[in-house]
Amino acid sequence: MQDCEDTNPLIRALAVRTMGCIRVDKITEYLCEPLRKCLKDEDPYVRKTAAVCVAKLYDISSSMVEDQGFLDQLKDLLSDSNPMVVANAVAALSEINEASASGQPLVEMNSATINKLLTALNECTEWGQVFILDSLANYTPKDEREAQSICERITPRLAHANAAVVLSAIKVLMKLLEILAGDGDFCSMLTKKLAPPLVTLLSSEPEVQYVALRNINLIVQKRPDILKHEMKVFFVKYNDPIYVKLEKLDIMIRLANQSNIAQVLSELKEYATEVDVDFVRKAVRAIGRCAIKVEPSAERCVSTLLDLIQTKVNYVVQEAIVVIKDIFRKYPNKYESIISTLCENLDTLDEPEARASMVWIIGEYAERIDNADELLDGFLEGFQDENAQVQLQLLTAVVKLFLKRPADTQELVQHILSLATQDSDNPDLRDRGFIYWRLLSTDPAAAKEVVLADKPLISEETDLLEPTLLDELICHISSLASVYHKPPTAFVEGRGAGVRKSLPNRSASAAGEESSAVPEATVIPNQESLIGDLLSMDIGAPAAPVAPAPASSNVDLLGGGLDILLGGGPAATNDTAPATTAAAGGSAAGGLLGDIFGIGPVSSTNMIQIPKITWLPADKGKGLEIQGTFSRRAGQVYMDMTFTNKAMQAMTGFAIQLNKNSFGLVPSAPLQVAPLQPSQSVDTSLPLGTTGPVQRMEPLNNLQVAIKNNVDIFYFACLVHGNVLFVEDGQLDKRVFLTTWKEIPAANEIQYNLHGIVGTADTVAAKMTANSIFTIAKRNVEGQDMLYQSLKLTNNIWVLLELKLSPGSSDATLSLKTRSVEVGAIIFAAYEQIIRSP
Repeated sequence: MQDCEDTNPLIRALAVRTMGCIRVDKITEYLCEPLRKCLKDEDPYVRKTAAVCVAKLYDISSSMVEDQGFLDQLKDLLSDSNPMVVANAVAALSEINEASASGQPLVEMNSATINKLLTALNECTEWGQVFILDSLANYTPKDEREAQSICERITPRLAHANAAVVLSAIKVLMKLLEILAGDGDFCSMLTKKLAPPLVTLLSSEPEVQYVALRNINLIVQKRPDILKHEMKVFFVKYNDPIYVKLEKLDIMIRLANQSNIAQVLSELKEYATEVDVDFVRKAVRAIGRCAIKVEPSAERCVSTLLDLIQTKVNYVVQEAIVVIKDIFRKYPNKYESIISTLCENLDTLDEPEARASMVWIIGEYAERIDNADELLDGFLEGFQDENAQVQLQLLTAVVKLFLKRPADTQELVQHILSLATQDSDNPDLRDRGFIYWRLLSTDPAAAKEVVLADKPLISEETDLLEPTLLDELICHISSLASVYHKPPTAFVEGRGAGVRKSLPNRSASAAGEESSAVPEATVIPNQESLIGDLLSMDIGAPAAPVAPAPASSNVDLLGGGLDILLGGGPAATNDTAPATTAAAGGSAAGGLLGDIFGIGPVSSTNMIQIPKITWLPADKGKGLEIQGTFSRRAGQVYMDMTFTNKAMQAMTGFAIQLNKNSFGLVPSAPLQVAPLQPSQSVDTSLPLGTTGPVQRMEPLNNLQVAIKNNVDIFYFACLVHGNVLFVEDGQLDKRVFLTTWKEIPAANEIQYNLHGIVGTADTVAAKMTANSIFTIAKRNVEGQDMLYQSLKLTNNIWVLLELKLSPGSSDATLSLKTRSVEVGAIIFAAYEQIIRSP
């Protein structure tokens, strides 16, 4: 207590620091008065020490700090003339905010406070700058202008020699980039400034490199454009530690694209000849990931893998076979000519994953391998000694072989089913064996449909972090969370984990609270079963009333309002926004097309009508035949059906139920079918809503239907035509289209070749507009007509299209970009049907 009054400022500072470190309640009572004086001391060293002491005192007795007014004194220190005092005050306030029992910040930041922090930033020590930057990262500017101002004042920190300062500055700028999404030029300029400091971090010692690489991995997932031209800095050096090598390899794959793939493959092939086994394995896997990610390079990747197999290095061969299996999954019926080369290495495989992959290849392409039965029989000799993964794969492969060549393989399939069901202790293997046995013995046709069903294509993006987790980790750049790639709550217990953070919505500065009313694109969950819930549905129950669909508004591919990308208010108030009602869809499009082509509005009656096909044949419907198609009228999806009674008795009491499906289609009204006399037919149209339960189907537009009448309940599946899912307010503003196209990563672009096109670009555009595919702009590039188009699906998924037409040619190239690439197949099929319609 006496030392706190000493004439020497060092003694005063040491005294208050020592008292703060004594965690005894009785001492803290005596600490208050000296601490209050030290916070107003004339010497800045004493003031900065006292600021830290307040945080320590808060940890011992939070109520005392609040009651004694220390928080206000700390806040006053933010205006101190000495930058180190300001930095320590910021550090203390940050610690107090994180330790707050309520989880809410006790001291709110505002524009005036932020301005003081930015002023002190230039004169602080390195750690002071880190504290201030971390506080700035927790502040959300009130508008884009303030965000730009903060960016300009923080940007010089990117040139700092300390890696912690650089990463903290990048964290703030990454957050502000979300708010400034509408200002493309400023974002582009800022993005270019972020690359050099990240590259510079890679010239540090290995430990710092690793931390930088883990952070770069997150940044590349969020904004790959930042480092798209810096591939070479991630090439591995001979003296890099293994942990740095593996991290660089991961980032190389994330940055790989069509323009640099040759360079990347050349490097990866070189890495595959290294002496480090783990690194070589990862390099070989990386070649496979490149093949899956960059489709035009797939052939070159396969050729590289074959060259590596020829080296006969055991672990290289085994890794190559594992990734080739994935390539076969991604590109079916394209590279099967190499199977014979793979079979030559069968005897060298000793790792379970490689053996399982080889067995899968043999089973999948059994009809192309003459001695497939001999190869699989060779595996069965040591079946009991195989790993469970290999046993399961063997069982499935032999059943596939039997279904493709039943005459030659009956003994083989009986042998493996006996091994799996009678001699195995593995419950998974035993259950699968019994399922196959019952399927084959009761309904071979059903077995064929199940076992030989088309496999879903795989994607390279499976290892990407989930978007909400990625956003949270971006907010923790330069901390342990960004190194572990886990949120703080996963490895820090108690209040030290802090409040969960996330990036601001792009609408934070533009649309305010109104943006909360904008519907988000529906997430399509994975399909849980082929049969789904049809068998447990109460078909006799009256149709549930369907809630009216929410008013449509323009929704961007990122989940927020498209108008936000322009920095304006809600779409409804934007003078340039497209009309959103069904009735106005044609006229709005006509106005735009009139600007481009000089033609008038297009009538919605030109929408394509797809003929009915047989959904339920009479032999499966006990005399009831159902033919049907789908149409869209006045903004509503309809199921148009013709019921024909080919039985000898009358049919009555019709009801319908739809299984959960990818687009939430449900009946909007009961099925209206009058009693059907023998040989009588009746037409009916069932209106469908899009507010039902959602479950992902394969294919995506698969719709499972149950029809009930007095005879029985009948089940069938049909495919919903893509064009009926295109809504009438799918037209984008030109600038929004351009901004959104740039924001969607190149990996989400799919190309499709169209053939047999008749007519000019103008007639194609008019035909598309009639089917709710809106032409945004038309350009002529090097003699080719380019149409830029947009559409929106009923579940608010937006799709952007680019159609490339060559005058005089009947062929065209259609490029598609969307956040949900799984809808691509539906879009392409619908586009082809529309473009070939009369």
